Amino acid sequence: MPEATADIAVIGLAVMGQNLILNMNDHGFTVCAFNRTVAKVDTFLNNEAKGTKIIGAHSIEEMVSVLKRPRRVMLLVQAGTAVQSMIDQIVPHLEKGDIIIDGGNSEYHDSNRRYKELKEKGILFVGCGVSGGEEGARYGPSLMPGGSPEAWPHLKDIFQSIAAKSDNEACCDWLGEAGSGHFVKMVHNGIEYGDMQLIAEAYDLLLNGLELSQDEMANVFDEWNKGELDSFLIEITANILRYKDENGESVVPKILDSAGQKGTGKWTGISALEYGQPVTLIAEAVFARCLSALKEQRVSASKVLPGSPLSTPEAFKNKKDFILKLGQALYASKIVSYAQGFMLLGEASRVFDWKLNFGAIALMWRGGCIIRSRFLGGIKKAFDKNPNLQNLLLDEFFKKAVSDAQESWRVVVASAALSGIPTPAFSSALAFYDGYRRPVGPANLLQAQRDYFGAHTYKLLTDTETSVHTNWTGRGGRVTSNAYQA
Repeated sequence: MPEATADIAVIGLAVMGQNLILNMNDHGFTVCAFNRTVAKVDTFLNNEAKGTKIIGAHSIEEMVSVLKRPRRVMLLVQAGTAVQSMIDQIVPHLEKGDIIIDGGNSEYHDSNRRYKELKEKGILFVGCGVSGGEEGARYGPSLMPGGSPEAWPHLKDIFQSIAAKSDNEACCDWLGEAGSGHFVKMVHNGIEYGDMQLIAEAYDLLLNGLELSQDEMANVFDEWNKGELDSFLIEITANILRYKDENGESVVPKILDSAGQKGTGKWTGISALEYGQPVTLIAEAVFARCLSALKEQRVSASKVLPGSPLSTPEAFKNKKDFILKLGQALYASKIVSYAQGFMLLGEASRVFDWKLNFGAIALMWRGGCIIRSRFLGGIKKAFDKNPNLQNLLLDEFFKKAVSDAQESWRVVVASAALSGIPTPAFSSALAFYDGYRRPVGPANLLQAQRDYFGAHTYKLLTDTETSVHTNWTGRGGRVTSNAYQA
């Protein structure tokens, strides 16, 4: 039997798996590489891993035999049936106390289930969100582990060594039990959808509102990246807009305007509905991608549906001033997006008793991941100062930031509407802000309507404990309804 020399095994030799293995090797860990198609193991060892101490296995039995105890096996395979199939294959070869880590984008309900099923067999399960793409995996990702807490002491050194660093702290910490790691990664991806949609809408306003060139827009994003909007996504947007093909022409105008999606943004929206949290901006970002996919319908509609009959908004006429206002609106909308994301994290933490550390989550996202930004440092400070902060908008720093940007925010949203340029993310962020700050809204009418047609009852401002039903037409009765939902 081979000597147990490997600290961890990684299953899945696509680019993320290979790069994480190389990252672990760089930090002094002995890694065993395995792949369902075993020929990939030899290809990897003879190329990218050549000259390293990475070892390969050609069967699950061989992989398990070279692992130190407790055995640590990390899966980087496609979420869904592939993950479950691999778990089913390796569990018979493991012992109580061994650890399985799912490093893919698994749905958190699946991770909750796997945590329970494997716990019954004595196997420790960790669902770990991994962000940063292939470059992050190679040189320092953001890692979001959650699951069996007994596993963390055996993983902490490896994970925090290979993770990105921010202010000399690892962008990785233990989150909580069951599917908490994959839930946090899901919300991260949802926020990523929101950030990207806000940037796309800003681009649309610069292009079709101010009629700037690709290079002029790149310069705008460069300037924004020097201030409070400093982030990976703003930085790469400037690079993308400035990029020219072999003919010296800008690439972005040649790209089909139909956006793809892998599903994590949709999962965030579904979870928001499931837990009753108004995560409106992320939902609008998902729907914007859905609308973009209706390319043929949009082309047909453009020929028959009229646009705005109004003249150019006054705000567009002073380009320099509007660019300043647009940057402020982008910042305020981004604050709302993150506030909504942390609302969802807070509710899930309460429902599942995960006891999530929101300041630690902000640090995990501060480096290595796609949404990394200066902005997250402020979020960490807010939750470090008040771990029970109900909403980011109520933190003094962010409250002032939104207040300072409010006039510009409203001008941008109004100008977009007047010119017929859709800004669902900007608009929903402002609508959420206005709805959240109002002590009394129009839901009293909704309650009256529900009681009118469905006898659902309502409560009075003067007595919020007692349910009341009104016989609105004189033909109804005194019986109320709990069955008909609307």
